[in-house]
Amino acid sequence: MKTTSRILYVLILMIVASSFQIIKTSLSITVRDEVGNTVAGANVQLFEKEEDYTNEKNVAVEGVTDDKGYLKLKELKPISYFVIVRKDDKDNAGGGERTGKLEEKRINKVTIVIQ
Repeated sequence: MKTTSRILYVLILMIVASSFQIIKTSLSITVRDEVGNTVAGANVQLFEKEEDYTNEKNVAVEGVTDDKGYLKLKELKPISYFVIVRKDDKDNAGGGERTGKLEEKRINKVTIVIQ
């Protein structure tokens, strides 16, 4: 009987644990300038739809890079995002405007170059 109780207990724990998502879909962004230096204080905006990106409205999520040019955005949908990165007179127009489809429950990584 003890063995049956332990097995039942373990099964219940497994079901409860699987209902909690430990790693959420996230995106780690490194922003670099045209010569490869990281860019601190760059404003990053993600858009779900191309129309919103084009009109710069309905920002899905945004943030600012830290002192090392790094930004981590959490709890994202597993989709491709349109990206605008700006710092002073530099931006990512002309390349790197869209991420690949983010892998669900993974820490996705991208480097964006601004010039």
